[in-house]
Amino acid sequence: MAAKASGKRALAEPRSECPVGKALDLLGDRWTLLVIRDMAINGERTYNEFLAAPESIPTNTLALRLKRLEEASVVVKEPYQQNPPRYTYKLTDKGRDLLPVLRSLRDWSLAYGD
Repeated sequence: MAAKASGKRALAEPRSECPVGKALDLLGDRWTLLVIRDMAINGERTYNEFLAAPESIPTNTLALRLKRLEEASVVVKEPYQQNPPRYTYKLTDKGRDLLPVLRSLRDWSLAYGD
């Protein structure tokens, strides 16, 4: 199973058949759920609005996460400016279906986080 240069597996190549493992292949890094959180809270977002988040996601990481989420149909990218090209990103129905997961993580962190 070949890995991409970024060290991430291709979406079509899950590391196991376990549903939790498959979800973590897409969502289980430091940044992806924070990107989804920003869209869940604020609606559609521009690239620069993601960069302004307090967690300070590196630009190359943000670009990779948005591309991966778009390829997985969790996010849709829509142009809002032609020259230079600029896009907004928003959650699809599939992405919005992750909102209960985010709420559960928030609740767990409020109960047990230090």
